Amino acid sequence: MSGVRRFLRHNGLTLAFGAGFLISLAGQAIAGHADFNNQLRTEDLAPLSFGSYLLTSDFAVDVTENWQSEYLQFFLYIFGTVWLLQRGSPESKGLDKAGPESDEDQKVGAHARPDSPGWASAGGLRQAWYSRSLGTLMCTVFLLSWLGQSVTGVAAYNEEHLRQLQAPISWFAYLGAADFWSRTLQNWQSELLAVGSMAIFSVYLRQRGSPESKPVGAAHDATGVEGG
Repeated sequence: MSGVRRFLRHNGLTLAFGAGFLISLAGQAIAGHADFNNQLRTEDLAPLSFGSYLLTSDFAVDVTENWQSEYLQFFLYIFGTVWLLQRGSPESKGLDKAGPESDEDQKVGAHARPDSPGWASAGGLRQAWYSRSLGTLMCTVFLLSWLGQSVTGVAAYNEEHLRQLQAPISWFAYLGAADFWSRTLQNWQSELLAVGSMAIFSVYLRQRGSPESKPVGAAHDATGVEGG
C-alpha cells in the first residue's frame, strides 16, 4: 500500500468529515449570501458581493452560533459521562465505573505502559492537566465560539436596527436580549436532544460494524460494550 493510500485509509474519518464541513460551509455561504441580498433588496438597498458578504457579521454569527453549540455538546458529553451512566448503552461506561477511575484503570503514573503518552507517566500538574485535556479543549473552544457569537451577534443586530432607523445597543445589553438567547437556546436544545436520543436508542437498536453501537447480538442491558 502506497504512503498516500495508507494515509487516506488511516485518516479516512477525519478527512471525510473535514471535507463535508468545508462543503457545508461553502453551501451555507452561498445560500446565506442569496438570502442576505434578498433582504437588502426588500429594503431598497444595494446587494453585496459574495466576498463582502463573507466579511459581514450576519455570516459570522450564523457560523459561530452553530460551532458553540456543537462544542458545548462534546464538552458536556465528555465530562458528563465521567459520572453519569445509562444502563445498556455503549455510550456509557460500565455501571461499576462511575467517576474518574483508578490510576491502574487509566494506565497513568506507575501503571503507564511503554507506549503511553509521556505525560501519562508524569506526576503533578502535567498529569492532572493531560488527564482532562480533551474536555478542557472542548470547553475552551465552546466559550470562545460563544463569545464570538455574542460579538458578531450584536453587530448583526445593530446593523439591522440601523437599517430600520432604530438605536443600536451595547454588547452587555445584547447579552440579555431575546435575539441572543433565541439563537443560543435553539441550538442547545437540539444538541442535548441528539445526545440523549443516541444514549437511549443505542440500548435497543444496533448498527453492525459501528463502534458507536453494541454488537448486534449483545444483550439490551449490556453496558459499555462497543462494536467494531
